[in-house]
Amino acid sequence: MDELGARADALVTRHPRDARLRRVGTSRAGAPLWLLSVGHGSRQALVVAGPHANEPVGGATVLRLAERTLADPRLTEGADATWNLLLCLDPDGARRNEAWLSGPYTLGNYFRHFFRPGFLEQPEWLPEGADGAALPETRALLDLQDELRPFLQCSLHGVDVGGAFVELTRELPGLAQRVAHTAARLGIPRELGPYDTLYWPTLGPAVYRIPPPRRGDLAAAITEAAVESTWFHPHPYGTVTAVVEAPMWGVAAVENPARPADADALLRSVSRTLRHDTRLLEGIFARVRPGLGASPDVARLLAPVDDYLLVGPGLADSWDPDAYAAARPLPPLDTARLTALRLAGRRVALRTAGLLHQLVTLSGDDPRGALPELDGLIDEWCADYRDGCGARWIPVARQVEYQARVVLAAFHLAGRHARVRARSGECGWGSQAAVPMHRE
Repeated sequence: MDELGARADALVTRHPRDARLRRVGTSRAGAPLWLLSVGHGSRQALVVAGPHANEPVGGATVLRLAERTLADPRLTEGADATWNLLLCLDPDGARRNEAWLSGPYTLGNYFRHFFRPGFLEQPEWLPEGADGAALPETRALLDLQDELRPFLQCSLHGVDVGGAFVELTRELPGLAQRVAHTAARLGIPRELGPYDTLYWPTLGPAVYRIPPPRRGDLAAAITEAAVESTWFHPHPYGTVTAVVEAPMWGVAAVENPARPADADALLRSVSRTLRHDTRLLEGIFARVRPGLGASPDVARLLAPVDDYLLVGPGLADSWDPDAYAAARPLPPLDTARLTALRLAGRRVALRTAGLLHQLVTLSGDDPRGALPELDGLIDEWCADYRDGCGARWIPVARQVEYQARVVLAAFHLAGRHARVRARSGECGWGSQAAVPMHRE
């Protein structure tokens, strides 16, 4: 986090006329929320990095976007645009992930130091609507949206294991083709059936339409509908929001359209595994819970543990052919979607195990012998990701370049739509050669 702010400050020092940095809010722990703005155009683009604490790539992406926009006046003066780049929406959570950010970039190191707040403490969610938003980070983002009224908002997310995809609040024709081209150029798999878009409209390969928010239970909110969120808050201003997901570890099978011989058998296996893993983790949690104490650090780790243990069985039921037959059937399943479900089930278990590992370590005592058991489970499940699913690390430079190019594509397409509505001409942007990828 310190490096991110320092690099943004250095960039402003080098370009005092065209770049500026201002504090737009303060986190729960008192950390500043910094907005880096480039250009002086009347049309505002907003890019939000770090909405999820365990997804750090967006911070590097906004710095690269700042460099690109400063180097190419067609993206600012030529488009009558100002780029507003929020360096990190959840700096407190990001700090808690710094233990793995310096490497080594292994699945085991990542999950043993994984942190993400409980669902109700994630700043893009609006469980009580915008008027009831209590988190200072959320209020800062809502105020910024109301101030800027951006024609485009991009929320930068990261998939820990899987593939790249984009979620939109409004269709941007042509984006799927640009995503496909960018992913192919950079060797990044596209996720052609993410588990959280199972019931969402598909706008093109790896591009999905976020449905309008509606009330529902927690599991349904995650798997069937969009919760109320800051993605939709600026919708009345004509804003289109693009949620840009970039994977850290890629799995080739998430873009395999082949139909398996027995999809139901595979679904039963995924559901059975998730139920088994959840029961196993519930047993470990019951053993260690009495010795954890009640410090604020323990409470922050307990909240997501409770969420994952609650959601796991519901997800398993929603995927099990024997359980959902009388409720809501899944759409047709190919290898890509089945792989995404397998990855998602394993993700819930691994995140929970990693958080429990941190809780026991934080307590400084392990009379129940949970740490060796948790280490064994984390190693076993990471090996399944690596050897069973073929998960491979994607260098940071490629993750950043992918996100930056997709944001620029969305900017071009959304800008064209907005400019037609504003009765002004096309900016002529987008025909130039691709910018070479930076070295790792």
